[in-house]
Amino acid sequence: MFKRNLLLLFILLSAQIKAQTPAAAAQPKRPKLVVGIVVDQMRWDFLYRYQSRYSADGFKRMLREGFTCENTFIPYTPTVTAAGHTCVYTGSVPAIHGVAGNAWYDRSLKRIMYCSESLSDTVVSVGGDARNGKMSPANMLTTTITDELRLATNFKSKVIGVCIKDRGAIFPAGHTANAAFWYDGKTGNWITSTYYMKELPEWLKNLNARKLPDTYYQKEWNTVQPLNTYTQSTTDEKPYEGKMTGASNTSFPHILSGYTGKNYDAISSTPYGNSMTLDVARAALDAYQLGKGEVTDFLAVSLSSTDYVGHRFGPNSIEAEDTYLRLDSDLGSFMKYLDQKLGKGNYSLFLTADHGVAHVPGFMNENRIPAGNWENDFLTKNLNTGLKEKFGADSIIQAESNYQLYLDDERIKRVGLNRNNIEEYVIQYCMKIKGVANVFRLADMHKELIPEYVKNMLVNGYHKKRSGDIQIILEPGWIDGGKTGTTHGLWNPYDAHIPMLWMGWGIKQGESNRTMYMTDIAPTLSALLNIQMPGGSIGEVMTEVLK
Repeated sequence: MFKRNLLLLFILLSAQIKAQTPAAAAQPKRPKLVVGIVVDQMRWDFLYRYQSRYSADGFKRMLREGFTCENTFIPYTPTVTAAGHTCVYTGSVPAIHGVAGNAWYDRSLKRIMYCSESLSDTVVSVGGDARNGKMSPANMLTTTITDELRLATNFKSKVIGVCIKDRGAIFPAGHTANAAFWYDGKTGNWITSTYYMKELPEWLKNLNARKLPDTYYQKEWNTVQPLNTYTQSTTDEKPYEGKMTGASNTSFPHILSGYTGKNYDAISSTPYGNSMTLDVARAALDAYQLGKGEVTDFLAVSLSSTDYVGHRFGPNSIEAEDTYLRLDSDLGSFMKYLDQKLGKGNYSLFLTADHGVAHVPGFMNENRIPAGNWENDFLTKNLNTGLKEKFGADSIIQAESNYQLYLDDERIKRVGLNRNNIEEYVIQYCMKIKGVANVFRLADMHKELIPEYVKNMLVNGYHKKRSGDIQIILEPGWIDGGKTGTTHGLWNPYDAHIPMLWMGWGIKQGESNRTMYMTDIAPTLSALLNIQMPGGSIGEVMTEVLK
């Protein structure tokens, strides 16, 4: 009896000790790794336009095994790279997270401020050109999902950002990232800044020593499939397409060998820029042993070459089609690499875009569709000339950025001018410009007779300290650009309708045609990982995506 009671007491004490031991506490189930992929300038329709030519292992695999949100939109304007990457990872909009464009006019500095430019003297380049490396996430005013993962695991989770563009690596990686790496077109190196580390890690030094751009330059850029099979694109030579540096025409093949050792920037405008980025992502995955620890890690990858190619040649070019065919193949190889390193089903992956793109106006006009180029090269100069003649004051317009004009309030007050009269002059002047649909005071946008949908996008994109005073809206199909190539940045669906694909751990198989938004990605990841959503998030959890 005594032995039996002693045994029971021992069992009870063991159970009590086990219950009080922190290590025994149930941990939330999470994937080994989350991989976020942002394809720069990928319109939603590119998922299907070239689908018959995609392999089984890239986009088709995501559609087959994962979940696709077919009606995903950007809920703000301007629809540009920095704002898009920040929105994806914060679940927020420029009105809150502060990244109001790739650049904006800073009234205190009295100059254009680049989005990831660091004003701190302690942040300098590591591994490359001094100017290209002086970058940090300081201008982003909220946390990211990657920050929240670091906070939730008491900074045990590792977070790495990789992108050709600094802004595409820095903002997704967040404020607390272990590292963010971007490409320096002047030196051909992948670099970072002292915000993250004092010197490049050995693995990246070794990678830079191989001069990856020169390796890819030995491959001339010719179509991956026979040229005559690119029936989803225009003919090869078009006057409204841009040319590669030093080229005499816009046609294939694009000879790259002449760039070796001297024009390292050119690789960004070829599909090999994406291949190079994924090379670095693989190397980072191995070097940091991502997904190999006890907590979830995060790899944020952005692929920029689709944007560079799209700007130069346009979305209807053979170059764009070929870039997506090659990207599809690269993504297939990358996912196989993740399978090999982590085990299929042990990681969660999402793919989206930071914005879409407009058709080249020349292409549209060729097919009798309204479009054009907003010629604003001298808008600020011409406005200031007219304002001086009428009101007698110099430089009233400080800058034009993101389809917004910035007025010099200090000058207006100092010379005793009536601000309303100045604004009215500017509005009337701009309304006479061909291709301009509407012009109004941003402070009065709630009064404007414009569709509520467009108004909400403008409100979400308006940051009082960083946005301008007067908003310009262009007609559909019109762009702010030159006679060749195209751009993006407006509210229209061609700029705002983006893909959103999910695959892997914790993800259902299926699709939804419900309207969703870019802001929904971060809170959905928060639900997947059982962590707090970012501090400025306004999105909703897409419950249909999660198991």
